[in-house]
Amino acid sequence: MQIVELLYPAFLLVILLVFIHALFGLEIIKRGVIFTDLAIGQISAIGMAISIGFLDGEYQTLLTLLFALLGAMLITYATQRVEYKEAFIGMLYAFGASTIMILLANSPQGAELFQKLSATDILFASMDQVYQSALLYAVIAIVMVWFYPRTKGLLRELTFFASLAIVVTSSVQSAGVLVVFVLLVAPAFIALSQKRFNPLYLAWSFGVVLSIVSLFISYYFDLPTGYTIIFVLSLVVMVSVLFAGKRLTPRVR
Repeated sequence: MQIVELLYPAFLLVILLVFIHALFGLEIIKRGVIFTDLAIGQISAIGMAISIGFLDGEYQTLLTLLFALLGAMLITYATQRVEYKEAFIGMLYAFGASTIMILLANSPQGAELFQKLSATDILFASMDQVYQSALLYAVIAIVMVWFYPRTKGLLRELTFFASLAIVVTSSVQSAGVLVVFVLLVAPAFIALSQKRFNPLYLAWSFGVVLSIVSLFISYYFDLPTGYTIIFVLSLVVMVSVLFAGKRLTPRVR
């Protein structure tokens, strides 16, 4: 049981990450804006890149939050004014990724820093991270479950994307942009691909089980934790959807 004690904080952190991201993931897929979280995460990572590359890591949380909120505001505006929202969000992601590469181009650790921003090793997370994440995610969960359903129009959009931006600010620093994307989309995708079980409960169960399995695989085979989570969840989702999902009727044009 020594391994359980060693990885206990990582287990708790990944459970929290799955819990909060499933709430947003189901809504994102229903809205048809799959890359929203990826774009916000990438824009928020600009703040991390500025902090790590130029300020010796200072003001990291503040800068990450500011850029995440900026991304959320741009997407909120785009949902009201742009016809092809997904294309705009894709451009926002490309802008964020290219900006980070430009900012870190002259840094000796540029490639290493970019990889860290994409997928952080959460295997040896601290209990401080767990406590901070638990408090933040509890507040956001209350907003999404109680306040968000009671809003309409622009306030509804701002509430959703601002809450997502705050969550992404925390989770990108804990797990990385790509891990956040997979935790948002993979559990929700598999949950919405069936009609038998409650989507939210299935998303939580699916995400937690596979994420913990990924932690064990990463530990035993000395693999990068973030990319192991991405690999396992994305592989299982693709196989499940392709071979267990029902056949769709082709559209008649």
